[in-house]
Amino acid sequence: MNARIKNLSSLLGSVFLTLLGLTVITFMIGRVMPVDPVIAAVGDNAPEAVIARARIEMGLDQPVVVQFLHYLAQIVQGDLGKSILTRNPVATDIARYFPATLELATAALILAAVIGIPLGVWAAVRQGSYVDQTIRVICLAGHSVPVFVLAMISLLVFYAVLGIAPGPGRQDIIFQDMVPHVTGILTIDSIIAGDWDALYDALIHMIQPVCILAYFSMAYITRMTRAFMLDALKGEFVITARAKGLSAAAVVWKHAFATVAVQLVTVLALTYAGLLEGAVVTETVFSWPGLGQYLTISLMNADMNPVVGATLLIGLIYVVLNLLADILYKLLDPRVR
Repeated sequence: MNARIKNLSSLLGSVFLTLLGLTVITFMIGRVMPVDPVIAAVGDNAPEAVIARARIEMGLDQPVVVQFLHYLAQIVQGDLGKSILTRNPVATDIARYFPATLELATAALILAAVIGIPLGVWAAVRQGSYVDQTIRVICLAGHSVPVFVLAMISLLVFYAVLGIAPGPGRQDIIFQDMVPHVTGILTIDSIIAGDWDALYDALIHMIQPVCILAYFSMAYITRMTRAFMLDALKGEFVITARAKGLSAAAVVWKHAFATVAVQLVTVLALTYAGLLEGAVVTETVFSWPGLGQYLTISLMNADMNPVVGATLLIGLIYVVLNLLADILYKLLDPRVR
């Protein structure tokens, strides 16, 4: 019992220190950027008196330590400041834009896992064969080619040249604001509203960005699955299962894959966090109104509160998903308890 309490205390302590360090880093990002947030707020041609008053109102006339403590107190209260562009609280903007990113990343993860895990198993079973080599080349290309290059090629070929895919954006203009906002996830809101035309439009707009993100993630999932399966297939329990005359499918899926499924929990959790972060570039190319596009536009306009707030959120997601993966790993695998 004491050991469990000690482990829990150590885990919570490490999470607290990680979040504190992340907060310090995000705060410093907003202070070391070569952009004066006051000038960005009032404009380059504002009188000196207006600039000085705005600096005092924003608390930027205080020492850095005082500014950080004030920033920390704001975060604890859920206040991430206000956006210069939208004039809204950053927390409100994030709550508005994040569901679109969540929808994109979740669909991409599901597609990547459904394709990547079987491919990884297949490559491991056929190690050294043409099948294995082909899958490894596909995965290498997925890691080597930048996401924005794949996204632009996809738009050029399927939208501009062939005309078989919808253009950038989350939905056609005729469907904008037609579905009541409930969850912020357009596909779910369309189902709730019973608007099947809007649902179809949302799904076809998701195809290109989801496939781009899924391909990048599938490459990583396939490689890790293959590596885990190669180790599992060398295990004595697999040799014993084959000696008993079990079918190849039973040996691979019931015995070998069952041992690596727990390890894949961590892989999928970190992949999901990476998708939520990596959607920044994809959203920019496809004009997807999610957190990535919000972050990019804010950065280009020197609106630092949204940049810092979104960075802090993405870091928090990484920490939480990593923590959940560790907990699930210990619950599912008694060997590491």
